[in-house]
Amino acid sequence: MDKAGFTEYLKKRDWPNEKITEAVGIAEGFESFIERGDRTIDASETACETVIAFSKTMIEAGKNTWDNYVSLIQYGRFVGNDSILVAALELIDGAEVLGNLYDRLGEQVGEAVRDEVFEGIEIPPLGAPNESKPKIMGTVMNRLEKAVDPETTRSLLNDSLRYLEDDWFLDAKRKYEAAGSIDAYLARKREDFLGELETHRDEGTLFFSQPIDNAVIDYVRRHPEVEGGVRDATVIYEAKIPHQAIKFLASTDPAEKAHHYCHCPWVKASLREGPSEIPPCFCTCSAGFHKKPYEVIFGRPLKAEVLETVLAGDPWCRFAIHIPEDVVQKA
Repeated sequence: MDKAGFTEYLKKRDWPNEKITEAVGIAEGFESFIERGDRTIDASETACETVIAFSKTMIEAGKNTWDNYVSLIQYGRFVGNDSILVAALELIDGAEVLGNLYDRLGEQVGEAVRDEVFEGIEIPPLGAPNESKPKIMGTVMNRLEKAVDPETTRSLLNDSLRYLEDDWFLDAKRKYEAAGSIDAYLARKREDFLGELETHRDEGTLFFSQPIDNAVIDYVRRHPEVEGGVRDATVIYEAKIPHQAIKFLASTDPAEKAHHYCHCPWVKASLREGPSEIPPCFCTCSAGFHKKPYEVIFGRPLKAEVLETVLAGDPWCRFAIHIPEDVVQKA
């Protein structure tokens, strides 16, 4: 392993020395794991299998910390292997969701209902493979729908089950204030998003976990709600960019398209063969994710709703975010 090179790579990214030491140890452990098991990371599928297998050893050794997975992601970037990066990223993306639902259910509805819904359920450890998650979430969500009314279910999910810090969206707030109106802000948001995708296409880099090509950019440009949102009166309509847009656009099979579209690690694998066991109301969590930036921008709680979702058999995931009347008057 190029220990010196990886160390310098992390120093340039302002990693503290103690974190660099830990990251180098994880990278060395990963390379040793590959060599001992005669494994390969040359192809996307085999690299993913190798990362998942290595993650299992991290879990068993109690080394499955967030920082260690981030170290593996950075190692993937350092060696120029996007498959390692993506596999490690997807093992931690959204990992907090089920634990947050457990906590929120106990706080808002009560421990008795929480214990009933989660009876026999073990929350997967950080780094557990995503293929194991939909069955667990399907059981929990179906029990939840039987235990409480639909409005209570939505209230548990409508602020999203992800960790979303206000500070993460302060740049959006600054851009809104600079734009002077919501319509001007949305126009800039669409322009910035297309520019970001074009940069990834031109530089051959990933947009989160996916490559970008001209077909993806054309798709986004044709769908302003994906591009950055469209306002109609007091509602902003947004739709997700497909999680793996190149594969989504190339596929003609409905189940395969749904699988490639979905971002959620608690759902995605269950869509590969057809309808999922997870009820569509679960996507209220995603609506909460989409409204969060606007709550920071406007400094108040907002309402968001799911209009369409691939989990219900729709062609995409589309949301309505209700914005304040006083904001619209300045549009």
